[in-house]
Amino acid sequence: AFVPSSTESTGSALKAGMPDRMWDKMVDKTERSAAIPFLPRPANLDGSMAGDVGFDPFYLSSIPKNFAGFIQPPQWEETEGIPTLYWMREAELKHSRVAMLAWFGWLATDGAFGITLRFPGSIYSTDAIPNAYNAHNILTEQGSMGFLLLAVAFVEFCSSAALVQVSKGELDREAGDFNLDPLMFLKDKSPEEKKRMQTRELLNGRLAMLAFSAVATQTALNDGAYQNFPYF
Repeated sequence: AFVPSSTESTGSALKAGMPDRMWDKMVDKTERSAAIPFLPRPANLDGSMAGDVGFDPFYLSSIPKNFAGFIQPPQWEETEGIPTLYWMREAELKHSRVAMLAWFGWLATDGAFGITLRFPGSIYSTDAIPNAYNAHNILTEQGSMGFLLLAVAFVEFCSSAALVQVSKGELDREAGDFNLDPLMFLKDKSPEEKKRMQTRELLNGRLAMLAFSAVATQTALNDGAYQNFPYF
């Protein structure tokens, strides 16, 4: 009659001596993920951020890490740091924006919109560069990719400077927000309208990442048979 009680007390004593599992801090066991209902909700994805539907099956957003060291060695000075979720949203927005430009650029240079968009000059003509798939290797041989490398490096340097300010607590900004709104889409908008616009950007960006990956893969298939628009 007293065996179960003894077993329970022994189990409790063993659990008391065990360290806390990281998993317990990475998930909210009281809620299900909206995107994947059979999994618990990631702790940091509570639906408050634009575009947050709780999709994080590997719980990467819940890993406790300070990402400030990726842009500034921690030996230089102590900072407040950059949490995981902030860093990942910054990266998602950057990749989304690049993918939207890249998808449009790939198709536009192949004449998908009724006109072939190219830089002026014979070295950028369709005779020199037949399609977007071959553009990288040809432009690398020409030496034109050096300018693109410098342009990308400049953008990365400027964006990293903003992240350094965030890690020091000197700049209060949402991840990915560079106050770039030349057409005033967000001017005088309510917080709800602003969040709706941000969600639209994210959804289009996520679709663009898939679309660009699909185009790049499709054009590489079958020994180059699908390199020209419409790629099939």
